[in-house]
Order: sequence, then structure tokens, then C-alpha cells
Amino acid sequence: MGPFRQPFDYATSRMPAPNRRGASFQLAAGPAGRLTRRMRVTKFEHATLTLSDSGRTIVIDPGSFTAPLGDLEGVVAIVITHEHADHWTADHLHRILEQFPATPIYGPEGVAGAADGFDVTVVHPGDVVEVEPFRLEFFGGTHAVIHRTIPVVDNVGVLVNDEFYYPGDSFTEPGRPVKLLAAPVGAPWLKIGEAMDFVLAVAPRQVFGTHDLTLSIAGRDMGRGRLGWAAQQDGGELVVLDPGDSLDI
Repeated sequence: MGPFRQPFDYATSRMPAPNRRGASFQLAAGPAGRLTRRMRVTKFEHATLTLSDSGRTIVIDPGSFTAPLGDLEGVVAIVITHEHADHWTADHLHRILEQFPATPIYGPEGVAGAADGFDVTVVHPGDVVEVEPFRLEFFGGTHAVIHRTIPVVDNVGVLVNDEFYYPGDSFTEPGRPVKLLAAPVGAPWLKIGEAMDFVLAVAPRQVFGTHDLTLSIAGRDMGRGRLGWAAQQDGGELVVLDPGDSLDI
């Protein structure tokens, strides 16, 4: 990791220069000089994300702060990182399953217990699931502590195709380099310094802020600036994604 640059300036609200929405990585050349395909990551309100590749889609954490998801294509899996309502609702699951019946739902044991009536495949840290064209690897095990009086629930982070990582409500690291990191930026359990340390440890090529609907616009932008500074320390960058924005990796 290189020397630290100057952090975000609260007094002037200057942020590290971000990539705006729609930015993408260059396509990589394969063994025969062919360009490899790209995976598209789309951010929705709060903590909901989709990943699309070759006409197939994974939905991650369709929760209570997120508007109904429209125009989904070829949903092949739903991942729920933990049982809190801002990360899943029965209404969201019913809507997705009506359009894409028998779509598998993956989550930790707490999700299986909370999502009564839904067929949840329980996953644990270290598990790997292949849902063509996606490879899902799970990390973590527990939610970040909110307060000593509040029970700690199960939580898994998910690494997709060894390129994109989302930790759910935790700071569990994937233990390997990633192209794109979705980093939580605002929550009752979160201190921005811990989020910065998380980005510093993962050292992604690009990062964007998620878990952000509990923040004011000013607070969200300050948090993004801090994440961007942390990413820059190892040559990475911040990408600003608002709800509906996508990024190809």
C-alpha cells in the first residue's frame, strides 16, 4: 500500500475525483486475443444490487427501502445476506418468484428461519455455489455489532466471479484482490473510519458506496468521499452510483 494522500476535506466538501456512473473497466484480452465478456452491476436504493451477465441476473438483498424492481432479465438466483428487513421482504421475493418461478434463494440460517414459507438454501462461510454464469463464494458468518443489547444475527458476504464483493452488514474481507467493492457507507452499526479501514484492507480497483438510505445527501456524499480516499491509497478509485446506475466490470 502506498503512502496516504490527503483525506476528504469536510470544510470544503472536496471529494477525491470519482468516476461518474456508467464507467467501466476495459475488456481484457483472452488467450486467443478475444475480449472477455463483462458483468454489469446495478445499484438500487439502499442495499439492493443486481449482477447481470449473458442475459442472466442475480438479485442481492431486495429490502424494504428499495422500490419494486422492474425490467429484470433472466433471474437465476437471489442472495440475501441476512434477515433484517432492509435486506429482504416477502413482497420483493413474491414479485421476483412470480416472474421467475423456482429461482433459488441463498442465505444464512437466520434468513431461512425468518423467510418462513420460502425455500431458502442455507449457505455458510466457505461455501461455493455455481449458478451459470456466476460463481458465488460466501464469507463472514455474523452481522456487525449494533449494540451489546441487540442480538447479533447471521450474515454472509458474497464474492461473485472473483471480481465483485459485497460484505452485507459486516466488514468481513474476501482475502483476495477484487475489481469492484460495494462498501457500506451508512448504518446504525457503522463508523466511517471502520468503513475506510475496510476499503484500505480490501484495496479494490474501484469502490462504490451502498447501504446509504439512512443518510442525508450531505452525509452520503461525505461518506463516499472517505471511501474514495481509502481506495486511492492503493491506486483504486471511487465510482458514484445512484439508484438505477450501472457499472460494467
